[in-house]
Amino acid sequence: MGRVVVLGGGAVGEAFCTAFRRLDGDSPVTLVERNLVGGECTYWACMPSKTLLRAPEVAASTRRTPGVSTAELEADGIFEWRDAVVEHHDDAGHLDWLAEHGIDFVRGTARVRRPGVVEIEGGRELDYDRLVVATGSAPALPAVPGLEQVDFWTNHEATAASEVPESLVIVGAGPVGCELGQLFARLGSRVTILDVHLRLLPREDPEASELVMAAFREEGIELRLGVPSERVEPPCRVRLEDGSVLEAERLLIAAGRIPSSQGLGLEQLGVSFAGRGGILVDDRLEAAEGVWAIGDVTGIALLTHVGKYQARVAATNVAGGEARADYRAIPAVTFTDPQVASVGTREGDGLVSIRRGLPSRASTYERPRPEGFLKLFADPERRVLVGATAVGPEAGEWLQQLTLAIRAEVPVDVLRDTIQPFPTFSEAVTFAARDLEL
Repeated sequence: MGRVVVLGGGAVGEAFCTAFRRLDGDSPVTLVERNLVGGECTYWACMPSKTLLRAPEVAASTRRTPGVSTAELEADGIFEWRDAVVEHHDDAGHLDWLAEHGIDFVRGTARVRRPGVVEIEGGRELDYDRLVVATGSAPALPAVPGLEQVDFWTNHEATAASEVPESLVIVGAGPVGCELGQLFARLGSRVTILDVHLRLLPREDPEASELVMAAFREEGIELRLGVPSERVEPPCRVRLEDGSVLEAERLLIAAGRIPSSQGLGLEQLGVSFAGRGGILVDDRLEAAEGVWAIGDVTGIALLTHVGKYQARVAATNVAGGEARADYRAIPAVTFTDPQVASVGTREGDGLVSIRRGLPSRASTYERPRPEGFLKLFADPERRVLVGATAVGPEAGEWLQQLTLAIRAEVPVDVLRDTIQPFPTFSEAVTFAARDLEL
């Protein structure tokens, strides 16, 4: 069937190679990556950030758990653990895996030279019959005058840091800004979070945002919400439109991400782009004849697990099979304390919803009892769930049965009749499903 060339060796590109090799062990495959194989998620996002968050979360829990002496944080030890998890930014193990599975690797920057040919920076050309674009995304930079004159952090510098700044101003109150803000505050930084929105996590349930904001204020994090930034000045000063000025040792920009789709020469292949630069694809992940795009570069949902799912769908189609993506049940987790998790559709005409607080497990977990809740959203005509939001300890774990329920269209009556172990946070599913007015 000819050579497959994959542009982008991050988690999504690797996932495609894994899935494709299970279906096709013979076709030649070449993976092209300009940086480390494993990409953003492995080295500068998901894995290092969740590692860094773990120890401060455990320490905070000891202050709320009767009978446990308060833990002391050791920043050096936390950074060492992070370095081990990211393999000291060495992708040798990933390269070994590629070689073992007969996948050629080229390190460099690539662009389409002409249909059927990819050129690597320096002049090398690779022929392809099928092209898969998995080039990911890059940090979005807000249009604030003066930003280019300041030595600011993005998630790259923040998750790779081996120092705790005395003070930190964060521009952006989404998941990255909130997670890293709580991390550095717990490590001893004086943290201020800025955002033009009036609440943290503006894409999540307003009540979830309120709980996170209350927790942040209790931990001493300053929130400056609803006030746009007017200008940034060296060395690290932010002037706001209300006339106030914030200064800090470090500035972290966490204003979202944009698809890395430009400069690849894809236009000559008939590829089209959405408003923010995402590659337009159909439900087979095909962007043009013989061209597929997967992961953040599509702009559909900039989440690693969505990209890996798309990689499996695309691999089936590239291998000659038939698979179509279904986005009805996309889960998302913000690993703050409390944790916020959501899935599916949570607003719209005709939906019914219910809110239940955390079940008995919460009483055994900490004192005072942790705040949190579960909200379910259902289609009363079909009597199935379409969305859910959970806030509380490990919410991202116990929400997942609802991801399956939404995706499989499990009847609410079946959820009501499902036996949940006692005492667990999962019991909230039974109670909430029971009280849905269908």
